Amino acid sequence: MQRSLPTSSSRPRTPDFSASPRDLGAIPFNRPFATGREIEYMRQALAGLHIAGDGAFTRRCQEHLESLLGAPRVLLTTSCTDALEMAALLLRIRPGDEVIVPAFSFVSTANAFVLHGARPVFADIRSDTLNLDEDRVESLIGPRTKAIVVVHYAGIGCEMGRIGEIAAHHGLAVIEDNAHGLLGRWNGRPLGSFGRLATLSFHETKNFSCGEGGALVVNDGNLVERAEILREKGTDRAGFFRGEVDRYTWKDVGSSYLPSDLLAAFLLAQFEAADTIQHERRRVWNRYFEGLRQWSQYHGARLPAIPDQSDQPYHMFYLLLPSAEGQQGLIDHLRGFRIQAVFHYQPLHVSAMGRRFGGEPGQCPVTEKISQTIVRLPLHAGLSEGEQERIIDCVCQFSWSRVAAR
Repeated sequence: MQRSLPTSSSRPRTPDFSASPRDLGAIPFNRPFATGREIEYMRQALAGLHIAGDGAFTRRCQEHLESLLGAPRVLLTTSCTDALEMAALLLRIRPGDEVIVPAFSFVSTANAFVLHGARPVFADIRSDTLNLDEDRVESLIGPRTKAIVVVHYAGIGCEMGRIGEIAAHHGLAVIEDNAHGLLGRWNGRPLGSFGRLATLSFHETKNFSCGEGGALVVNDGNLVERAEILREKGTDRAGFFRGEVDRYTWKDVGSSYLPSDLLAAFLLAQFEAADTIQHERRRVWNRYFEGLRQWSQYHGARLPAIPDQSDQPYHMFYLLLPSAEGQQGLIDHLRGFRIQAVFHYQPLHVSAMGRRFGGEPGQCPVTEKISQTIVRLPLHAGLSEGEQERIIDCVCQFSWSRVAAR
């Protein structure tokens, strides 16, 4: 079917750049954002002579997240990956178990369970939200299935009602990999509050960051005590500091998942500036959507889809190009103007490790297509209006049809 073209008056603009690309300042994909109080709080941590884990700033961050999510317990970790590994330990994942994971995700989503001998079962994603396709999940459940891991891609909530029903029917745990979605909501409820466990990321590319960091959200109160033990090298040290035991001892398996209180001090300043950070990210996301709407229609590209029941945290803005050639062509085109745009996840099921678990081409066709056509644009709270206008102008200058005709 031939696509109708915009009239000449509504065609995307083609900018006239007066400066050579080499004279333009570089625009990185991400630029860490500081609120102004991070160093002050880190100095307070140093002055308090406690910079190891579980200091005053760690407790304040955890209490903030517990209040935000309505969770019985939130534990800061050194990364979202470590939080996922703790989830595998808490659910007693063992060799021979199976865990359903989306094929379009970061490797940690699968690796955390593979480390404990589980086999990842790769599920395809929806073509609209790029989230786990709830209609494909039930057919992947077998006698060895222990859990379903959902990833709220770009902070857009998965269909948690249907997924929750499927999990309950089969007696499975749901784990939310909510690395993208803090402050996102589905049907008015916070992302990270649906699963038995959920994980968060505070990597420098996330809305709220301390460079590296994460958190485990424990929504099942029966898992709280063991979560504290696993996080403290398998000891009841947390109970000792609360005066519940005279001496702490080795109680279970575990590792050291505590971040430094210096990192927590940095993170607390970010949490306190949430309104400012989110205001800026919303501004950038909305400007992209409005500024690229005509261009996307004209060239057959797609902008992010936000379902009515989802409130997004403005974590990411991406374009879906009509072809793999268009993806690389746009990335190269923007690089020529010193703008860093990037692709995203490579399909887990056809990776070297994924094939060892039975993955093969064609198994998750939507994932394979999306990975070859997605382009993510710079989005961070420090992106200036001028920088964003330059990005939009450069995208509008690009025609994928010229690339396809090469």
